[in-house]
Amino acid sequence: MPASLAAAALVEPENGNPSPYRLFSRAEWAEKRADTPMTLTPEEVVKLRSFTDRLSIEEVEAIYLPISRLLSFYVAAQQKLSRASQSFLGAKDVKIPFVIGVAGSVAVGKSTTSRVLQALLSRWSNTPKVDLVTTDGFLFPNAHLEREGLMKKKGFPESYDTKALLRFLAAVKAGERHVRAPVYSHLVYDVVPGASVEVDRPDILIVEGLNVLQTGRPPREGKAIPFVSDYFDFSIFIDAEEEVLERWYLDRFMRLRETAFRDPQSYFRRYAEKSDFEAMKTALALWYGINLVNLRDNILPTRHRAKLILKKESDHRIESVSLRRV
Repeated sequence: MPASLAAAALVEPENGNPSPYRLFSRAEWAEKRADTPMTLTPEEVVKLRSFTDRLSIEEVEAIYLPISRLLSFYVAAQQKLSRASQSFLGAKDVKIPFVIGVAGSVAVGKSTTSRVLQALLSRWSNTPKVDLVTTDGFLFPNAHLEREGLMKKKGFPESYDTKALLRFLAAVKAGERHVRAPVYSHLVYDVVPGASVEVDRPDILIVEGLNVLQTGRPPREGKAIPFVSDYFDFSIFIDAEEEVLERWYLDRFMRLRETAFRDPQSYFRRYAEKSDFEAMKTALALWYGINLVNLRDNILPTRHRAKLILKKESDHRIESVSLRRV
């Protein structure tokens, strides 16, 4: 489906009802920056982007500054409500983090978006402490995935220790101190035993992952089944057409053969030794056998659960923004 049609599908009436989304063109969204100051330098932008992304200072000004302005309104409102609620309940003053979920396909640019938002939001006076956690750390270790026959479904919902992720988010949202999250290494393609990062009552926590907007079927008896997204105050889905995502994924794979894959400790070291033809065959097999299946079956169906949808074109530029009305 052409990008223009895909974007239009988000704002067309659904079953006779108005769409829950309002669509903004790039130019329209850029105007929402208003007088928000640019707080990142071109050098910082270069450091924040992934090596296959083409993030520019102009993209930050047009797209990400308006998002940070919008989020600052949401956070300020939540902080005010939290203070009022604690006063009403006579509870002690506990800082409750504002949690943002960032979802989307492999190779779509979730990490870059998350880092840029972290940097911008930490410059706002009411949110000086912004932490970022990826759900990769909550993947089951490779030994578990191999034992359960899930190595070819790594990144699918069933490959995550969802109970551990829910415990982590529940503790963060309860205002607990020194909450720890496991660490994943893309070099060794596995969770690092004993390694963790600490989240200690940040003003904002950004949670980035493939399936963070995933839900399940509630039980008939009405028992409480929490979903990861239940802990989000705001959610963002980064979108692009399948053929574009495929090209980005293949390009990233081939470029990694010249960089990270050459590290002797890399799980993918063997791919660096393959010919270009054999490496491309491998990349295509991984895309069509794993990543595209995950995109179609698990990731894309959650797109309409996001509060904000960023639509990317083939040049990595975000050309439209869809904001949920309700």
